[in-house]
Amino acid sequence: MRTTIFTLLVSAYCSEALNFKSLDEDVGPVAYVNILFRHGERTIIDPYPTDPNKDPKLWPLGWGQLTKAGIHHHYVLGNWLGERYAHLLPTNRNYNRKALRVQSTDVDRTLMSAESNLAGMFPMTPEERWGDLNWQPVPIHTVPEPLDKLLAMKYPCKRYDYALHKFEKSPEYKNILKNLNELGNYLQKNSGMEFTDLTIFDYLYSTLLIEKLNNYTLPEWTNSVFPEKMVVPAGLNFAKATWTPEMKRLKGGPLVKEMLSNMQKKVKGVLSEAGQNMTVFSAHDTTVANFLNTIGVFYMLPPPFASLVLVELRKTPKDEHVVMVHFKNTTDPDGVPYTLTIPGCTEACPIAQFETLLQPIIPLDWDSECHQHEFFDLTDDQPYNTLAIFAVVTSTLIVFLVLALTSVYWTKQKPNHIYHKLNVDSL
Repeated sequence: MRTTIFTLLVSAYCSEALNFKSLDEDVGPVAYVNILFRHGERTIIDPYPTDPNKDPKLWPLGWGQLTKAGIHHHYVLGNWLGERYAHLLPTNRNYNRKALRVQSTDVDRTLMSAESNLAGMFPMTPEERWGDLNWQPVPIHTVPEPLDKLLAMKYPCKRYDYALHKFEKSPEYKNILKNLNELGNYLQKNSGMEFTDLTIFDYLYSTLLIEKLNNYTLPEWTNSVFPEKMVVPAGLNFAKATWTPEMKRLKGGPLVKEMLSNMQKKVKGVLSEAGQNMTVFSAHDTTVANFLNTIGVFYMLPPPFASLVLVELRKTPKDEHVVMVHFKNTTDPDGVPYTLTIPGCTEACPIAQFETLLQPIIPLDWDSECHQHEFFDLTDDQPYNTLAIFAVVTSTLIVFLVLALTSVYWTKQKPNHIYHKLNVDSL
């Protein structure tokens, strides 16, 4: 079953598999690489209402936790990355904190995937061993999910929420749901989940996939729809978060900006002085999909476990810097990445052109963009700021009017106070 699903996902990418050796010779060596991957295989996050496999005893690790298979996925992937980019790492792949920076979302499975990946990337040499463990600890940076705008992409952005709401009410989105109405109603009837948007397809596809990978029996009703009929609708739900240019800029833009900044610093020599040649991002399928769709190369399929995006800065024989994007869209350890072409550019895209093409989706000041309109009405597409301004102005005028009338009233009143002479003789 694993092989069948992996083959299904791989078949959507028709590019030829990479030959890194010939690529290095033809285009030029990699000078810097941004590595983004999804965590390894996990347990289900939450069973659907009619799920026959929802007994917590079937999932002793708990919900949403990295499995042994997931640990193995990333250990093998880390070793592959270490071999592939050995020239960017210290001699013999010895760990040096200056060589790379690692950032993960603040979630158990992504932190553990990063640890597993780095264990494979930096195998211990006899000289480095500090005990009986064949393990080199490597620092992993993270921030709380609600504050993470880079990888978890959950930092509040009211302008994004409004843009998403507008898209959900658009004829385009409603037409997508209409076309999936028959499948959605079928899933709703059998799973007990509500079919109100695209979430049901992604949620059930992921849950059924994990249960199948763990050799649990799926209910009979899934035979006619899983995985073939569900995989593309599930992919559409991943694309939904970055559907419009504005949604791309506010959701995936910060990560694109970060990767581009890393490469620009390398070109300018800033990172060369520090010795950093690599940045590793450990995240989720949503992160991978948001990034790929933001730069225009997402193929509307759910990113599999341990899927990998490589954004390479290469130096050509003519001493020019180009950017290449590769995607390993399989969990299979023997899987090979494919080259993706940024729309409007070549596979080896000059970094200046890369920046120009992606400029519309890179926020200059993300915080300012997100909160330049502090209020948004999500009920009738009317920005709250218009209503708020009207309310504030009206309230202010009423207050001033009341004060003015009160002042006039008291001014016109005749004095009717009786004053008594103060007796000071006793003072």
